[in-house]
Amino acid sequence: MENIPASAVPVVMVLAGHDPSGGAGIQADSEAIASQGCHATTVITCLTVQDTCNVHRIEPVIDYLIEQQAEALLADMPIAAFKIGLLGSVAAVEAVHRVLLQAPDVPVILDPILAAGGGKNLSTDVLIEAIREYLLPLTTLLTPNVPEALGLALSGSTFDEQAFSLLDQGCEYVLLTGTHAQTERVENALYGDGKRLRTWLWERLPETYHGSGCTLASACAANLAKGMDISKAVAAAQAYTWGSLQAGRKIGRGQWMPDRFYWKQA
Repeated sequence: MENIPASAVPVVMVLAGHDPSGGAGIQADSEAIASQGCHATTVITCLTVQDTCNVHRIEPVIDYLIEQQAEALLADMPIAAFKIGLLGSVAAVEAVHRVLLQAPDVPVILDPILAAGGGKNLSTDVLIEAIREYLLPLTTLLTPNVPEALGLALSGSTFDEQAFSLLDQGCEYVLLTGTHAQTERVENALYGDGKRLRTWLWERLPETYHGSGCTLASACAANLAKGMDISKAVAAAQAYTWGSLQAGRKIGRGQWMPDRFYWKQA
């Protein structure tokens, strides 16, 4: 194999689903990564029928096409981080697992999408078990919301205990986001090394947003690709995401869309 040239622009490989509305999925990931000054390569894991209200159908991409997309990119570009989003099938999880094993030193940011913003369940018990077995042990940073942490954790009755369970399952760090918690302000917490490392409080915005989790995880991936340490990468990604939500717009009938290039208007 030819030597892969160094790149002045950090490259993030995104393995995620396509959202035709442009609010979440691959388009959200690409916008957030570009906004951080990185380049996104995109491996489509599933096609969806969705709008700003909900996901109506998922059609997973066959596993060997996921691998072939990723392997072509790995052979061509210096990948500085992986960002994983909606997978849609156990076969897709296993395919992504095989891809990650080909680049063991590259950080992996996993946004464990188990349900749509509109409420549709996007997972099964078998799929969740596959994520636990194949992906969590390879994950550098997991970015679950409260329901996702509850779904993936093997134990724990509190947010802290569930985060510790996820660390025990192999994740190096967990950023637990509190948008779904019944609190006056949104509390996000970073966990690692068996403890809570840092906590952030954010003003709770009045709307709900399509693709907010994708935006946050992708911004984290871009910042880690640029060489930031974990605490700075996560802090900067949260500030960027909050700004994109505050500047969000209502384009469809459902959730608002983040403006991921809001800073260009400032």
